[in-house]
Amino acid sequence: MAPNSIDKKPRTAVSKSDAVYRTLKRAILDQTLAAGTKLPEDSIGDRLGVSRTIVRQALARLNGEGLIELRPHKGACVAQPSLEDGRNILAVRRVLEAMVVETLIGRLTPQQIRRLEAHVDAEDNARVNNASTSIQLSGEFHILLATLTENDVLLRYVTELVSRSSLILSLYGRPHSPDCAVSEHRELIAALALADRDKARSLMTDHIEAITTRALLKAAPEKDFPDLLTAYAREEGL
Repeated sequence: MAPNSIDKKPRTAVSKSDAVYRTLKRAILDQTLAAGTKLPEDSIGDRLGVSRTIVRQALARLNGEGLIELRPHKGACVAQPSLEDGRNILAVRRVLEAMVVETLIGRLTPQQIRRLEAHVDAEDNARVNNASTSIQLSGEFHILLATLTENDVLLRYVTELVSRSSLILSLYGRPHSPDCAVSEHRELIAALALADRDKARSLMTDHIEAITTRALLKAAPEKDFPDLLTAYAREEGL
């Protein structure tokens, strides 16, 4: 037996699908795969070394999150949300995330507060050097809050809206908006830790409003499906 063979476990179809999903999601949020880019299953499978079935599973998840569009007889492409779409998405988020805050007031343990703080520390570390990771972590902060409510229905809807918002921000977000997100998240955690209901609700509402006003329309050139997934795939172990 080779010395390192014990550490190398074969990837299951599920884990491969997860890796393909994460690879494509990061490439979309980084705009390596621009809005409108076609996503042919066979090309993706060839480039990532997986079957079309695994690619199809990953695309179904991305479609469920609103990051891609699955068109009958035309295949998949990266979603092209408008700024008006973004405003509608964030309007619904404002309502749902007020519910998240309302549910969490007085319920968070010190360990959960530390978990939230650690997540925001990761956001802070990513904001300078990796814009797509920063956007993704910023969205995942809100998913983490929804997770802590232990309300599966609320979590499902928040997760979908956060993914859609992340795409909007990657397309239209003003430069340096991650700086604001980090400070706003820290203020929200502090209010939750103090069980200050009014302040926490106000901070969340203001935060979603700020995300909306930090949107800035900019042109995104159309591209054919690029051969630019290698770096993302390598990091996901494909």
